[in-house]
Amino acid sequence: MNYQYYTSNNNGQDDYGLKYIDDQGYGLICKDYRIEFPPQHQDVQPGMEYLMRPRPIFNNPYYRGSGKLMNKVAIITGGDSGIGRAVAVGFVKEGATVVIAYYNEHKDAEETKEFIEKLGGRCLLLTGDIKDTNFCDKIVEETINTFGRIDILVNNSAVQYQQKSLLDITDEQFDLTMKTNIYSMFYLTKRVLKHMVPGSSIINVTSITTFKGEPELIDYVTSKGAIVGFTRSLATNLAAKNIRVNAVSPRSILDSTTTCLLGSGKNTNTRF
Repeated sequence: MNYQYYTSNNNGQDDYGLKYIDDQGYGLICKDYRIEFPPQHQDVQPGMEYLMRPRPIFNNPYYRGSGKLMNKVAIITGGDSGIGRAVAVGFVKEGATVVIAYYNEHKDAEETKEFIEKLGGRCLLLTGDIKDTNFCDKIVEETINTFGRIDILVNNSAVQYQQKSLLDITDEQFDLTMKTNIYSMFYLTKRVLKHMVPGSSIINVTSITTFKGEPELIDYVTSKGAIVGFTRSLATNLAAKNIRVNAVSPRSILDSTTTCLLGSGKNTNTRF
């Protein structure tokens, strides 16, 4: 039989193919049978991960870090859940201290902090609107005041709203998408850069949709394409200072368009 590991917190509800759960909340799924995801929808954005069934995977309990990020301090936007939560947990396993900037997903954020602290890591939660330059200032100031340094910035926060046609995308939606996904990246990176030293790293999260397109996410794809250009230009600009700038381009995650078991799934207008 072909199995894969999977985490669940279904409180006795349908196990969706889950065959075994250990004391860490991980289990085995039999891949030889089709696994159906229950219909679910959240009317607000950002969505709340704790409401999702089944819960997305964010940790491999069998992975052991080797100190790659020992004594480093990382800021992760949107680190409360989804891809950001997985990044935060992975960084802590490698020895980093993490600062998680998030919007209003308080329960998700507290769950992430609790999990990190159980691993023996340190986590600072900061809540606010990443589009607001004052909040960007606060993120940097609180990080420096608390930990004294910034070594890594992960620009992960983003929103997306599905629309059937370009004509359905309002000016307000386009403005919100661009300001959340790319303006905020410019604002925070500019402020963090003042505190970075040679060997520091900036990681921007773009999307596979940048390279293949997505007919119902035109404004989102536009913002993610801008991130690619921003990353390439900034990387060449900072190379002489030995500050690395890279982009990662995730593909399918547990969200509105797929049932692949990876990453966030915190999208509104959700249809599974």
